Amino acid sequence: MRAPAWLPQPVRRVLRVARRSWRVVALRLENYTAPVRRSWRRSLQVRVVTLTLVASSLLVGTFGWFIAYQSADILLNRAKDEVSASLQRKVRYASQQLTVHPQAYDPELPATIRETVDELYDGDQAGDTGTVVSIRAEQYPEIEPQSVPPVDTDQLISPALIQAVAGNGQVAHQIRTVEIDGRMMKYLVYGSPVSSKFGHVELYYAVPLTTEDDAADQIRTTVLITGLALVILLGVVAGLVTRLVVTPVRAAARTAQRLSAGLLDQRMKVDGEDDLALLAAAFNQMAANLQRQIVRLEEMSRLQRRFTSDVSHELRTPLTTVRMAADLIFSERDEFDPAVARSAELLQAELDRFEGLLTDLLEISRFDAGFAALDSEHTDLVPIVQRVAERLAGLAERVGVELELDLPDSPVIAEVDPRRVERVLRNLVGNAVEHGEAKPVVITMATDDAAVAITVRDHGIGLKSGEERLVFNRFWRADPSRARQTGGTGLGLSISAEDARLHGGWLEAWGAPGEGAQFRLTLPIRAGDRLVAAPLPLIPRDRTAEVT
Repeated sequence: MRAPAWLPQPVRRVLRVARRSWRVVALRLENYTAPVRRSWRRSLQVRVVTLTLVASSLLVGTFGWFIAYQSADILLNRAKDEVSASLQRKVRYASQQLTVHPQAYDPELPATIRETVDELYDGDQAGDTGTVVSIRAEQYPEIEPQSVPPVDTDQLISPALIQAVAGNGQVAHQIRTVEIDGRMMKYLVYGSPVSSKFGHVELYYAVPLTTEDDAADQIRTTVLITGLALVILLGVVAGLVTRLVVTPVRAAARTAQRLSAGLLDQRMKVDGEDDLALLAAAFNQMAANLQRQIVRLEEMSRLQRRFTSDVSHELRTPLTTVRMAADLIFSERDEFDPAVARSAELLQAELDRFEGLLTDLLEISRFDAGFAALDSEHTDLVPIVQRVAERLAGLAERVGVELELDLPDSPVIAEVDPRRVERVLRNLVGNAVEHGEAKPVVITMATDDAAVAITVRDHGIGLKSGEERLVFNRFWRADPSRARQTGGTGLGLSISAEDARLHGGWLEAWGAPGEGAQFRLTLPIRAGDRLVAAPLPLIPRDRTAEVT
């Protein structure tokens, strides 16, 4: 995204640098996280264990927080109850001691307050626990506050607590964290008014929450360690359970891969009688059935190929004899009656068709046996197309089809087998003439640096949806009821597709009912190169223009 043009040039420069830096960081993060993302996509065990750890961590964390919070709250409430009960006793004792002074200006009152604070502190057996006892008289400024131990209570006793106790006469408490003797401590501070003959003073009792905090910390630590141990244990259990399920699945996948590679004797190991053992047994049974079926089909295919090859070869000898006799009869047909002469012509035509069928069957048997080989040479394809058009011009003229050539002016040199290429083009153009419906057939050639493409376009009956894949099947016909003008065998397009694949090329078809069809032959310029694109589109340009 470009920076807006109205921004100053330095700002835009900074934005460009920031975008480049972000792209670099994003690329590095992607590289670093690639193994993790790959493991997440490919490993069911990793996903199950990760989801188990996340879910258990959330669950254990929620329960752990609840338990720790409740424990801390219970400890705090217990401390409040204890401090509140102790405060009541201290208030009664302080009230008894201060009752002997009728007025606030009694000179003995400060000493009594100091002795009372000392007695309250010692009577509490506080020792060095950090407890603070303080008596203040906010209504009588002449009475100095007394605290034991003698610490600064201004931070410990907040103005809000003083207002609640001295101003409102309430028993109040608060939790304060202050620094005492260089150490931060949390205190529970209670305050209560103390009644006397001359008025009220305030008694403050501060108890450190160190014990409660330590206990809460221990509870949190215990909950944390227990939770971590539980999460790890759940992860280990999830990993072990998932492994029990994933291992047979992985074994099945490996066995299936070996089966697909042709190792039909591979089987899974069956252990026990549980569901996974039943899965392995069913898989092995399926593999055995597939092996039997594949072996049977391979044997049938082998027998079929052998039968086709043997029949084709065996028919050559009687066909040669019949051909010689037929040629002799055909050459003398002018001396026969018209009916006999016509029979001689039909015999000659059917023998030609029969011989073509045998030739095609032999070629198919060579493809099936894997014996077909290319005799590649650098060839100009333009004369081949012209030669095919010249040889089929007579047939095209008889059925009223005009052949139109759109060929490059310069030679198109490619490393191909000219005999096979000519055979493919002869089949394509012959089929186009046969199904052309007395409309023009256009042959187009184009080339680029990597490939050469030849299209044959007719405007006949066309192909229905899905038939563009069926036309290359053996003995398949778009309309079986149509009479053949060329006496084809039904193997031409199948052989043509094999010839194209032998070159490393493509033979594709397009068609629409009533709009004709187009076949495209694409061959690499250099033998062995891999095709990426064709110089000509498969869908005819005139059809594209109509749709547009």
